[in-house]
Amino acid sequence: MGGQPLFILSEDSQRTSGKDAQDSNISAGKAVSEAVRTTLGPRGMDKMLVSDSGDVVITNDGATILQEMDIEHPAADMIVEVAETQENEVGDGTTTAAILAGQLLAQAEDLFDDDVHATTVVEGYHEAAEIAHDAVDELALEGDVDEELLLAVAESSMTGKGTGGVTAESLARTVVDAVEQVRGDAGVNRDNISIQTQVGASSGATELVEGILVDEEPVNEQMPGDVEDASIALLDVELGVRTGDVDAEYSVDSVDQLTAAMDAEEEEIKGVAQTVADSGADVVFATDDVDGRVASTLADEGVLVFENLSDDDVRGIASATGARRVGALEDLEDEDFGSAERVRTEKYGDEELVFVEGGAAAESVTLFVRGGTEHVVDELERAVRDALDVVTAALDSGGVVPGAGAAEIAIADRVRAESAGVSGRKQLAVEAFADAIDAVPRTLAANAGLDPIDALVDLRSEHEAEGRAGLIVDGQTREVGDPVEHGTVDPAAVKHEAVESATEAATLIARIDDVIAAE
Repeated sequence: MGGQPLFILSEDSQRTSGKDAQDSNISAGKAVSEAVRTTLGPRGMDKMLVSDSGDVVITNDGATILQEMDIEHPAADMIVEVAETQENEVGDGTTTAAILAGQLLAQAEDLFDDDVHATTVVEGYHEAAEIAHDAVDELALEGDVDEELLLAVAESSMTGKGTGGVTAESLARTVVDAVEQVRGDAGVNRDNISIQTQVGASSGATELVEGILVDEEPVNEQMPGDVEDASIALLDVELGVRTGDVDAEYSVDSVDQLTAAMDAEEEEIKGVAQTVADSGADVVFATDDVDGRVASTLADEGVLVFENLSDDDVRGIASATGARRVGALEDLEDEDFGSAERVRTEKYGDEELVFVEGGAAAESVTLFVRGGTEHVVDELERAVRDALDVVTAALDSGGVVPGAGAAEIAIADRVRAESAGVSGRKQLAVEAFADAIDAVPRTLAANAGLDPIDALVDLRSEHEAEGRAGLIVDGQTREVGDPVEHGTVDPAAVKHEAVESATEAATLIARIDDVIAAE
């Protein structure tokens, strides 16, 4: 063939192959994992993330940290996807999942150095993950998930996070009350729980509102600010003079014609206002504009009106009050109205919020999160959101397991015990998986100021003797004990998802031996 070289890639492409590709990908994955490692546990530290525009985020929430980081390496981005998957599926455990993924990669790197093939490592990891899932199922506490366990789950998820001046115990009660409000025979409708934040008070002012909050203000200052036993109308219509879709010009030849046109418009305005007032509506939420003259008339009639609401707000109001959206005033009938025990407006600095409380449908609740600064409110919102998700997971996804590293100790012990039954070099990968799992309790110990090796030895010893051992951190106390007795528990779904997503990401990265990048 003449010996001419055959080029299949462009000259601008960069290619990294073999061990160099593996090393690059594994190093990137480990670097991302290490970035969140110090945030794990009740003594975890916070990270300050500063964007190009100068925006600052202070948090120890793993998912938030990874989302805010400006990551370009494709393998590192896979670890971010692990956290995102964990957050979307169960709402917590993102740091655990990221740490586990990083450790699985670190263990794989050592196995590669010992000439264990990547396919063997992947097969071993997947087999170990199945053992881990079985171990989590066996760890699940017996009996139904009662209120006491739900409170423990919520408090455990928020311990160590930035909750301002309010305790995790107090917030846990608010979170569990919110979940119980929207719990039905089919489970928890998480979409019916909203979170509204407002700067300007201590975090201790955070409260549960049985209804929804809308960031709007009345269209007229003279309207009532507090309406009890309210009849509520939702209107998809402009409350004013009707305008056509076609541009048209009208010729006015005399003062009489102008006067007649103005009188006709005024009559139409009065008719619209009177129709709304006569309908019996006490509160009107409109998705379109409300003419100032209509608003003035309705204010005189004692009707509270809001305009230009979003579809999301209207859906929330409909869900809470039972009101139906109406597209024309003449179609408004008695069965279209919703009701609420109280609709009130409250002013916070320059902002105004509408509270729709005690709606007839009673399907929606709102956690009204307060804080002295924007950073406190943001972090408190993240903590509350995680707590809501884990309580929902505990109820809907099957039980809870001991926390404080006890689940990981039990999983690692079970994986090591069963690794003896795995033949060939795959056994090395199964044992490596157990070593990676140990990274979680070791990290908890290091972040609590303990020697991670000594703590791991004590945890294993206690687990062998008592069957359950976690690292209990309470105030200045750091000891090995039964986490269930201390109220430290996690949803089983969090552990399942962390094992699953971390294993998938690590095995995907480990199998890559060629990276081709176009410039």
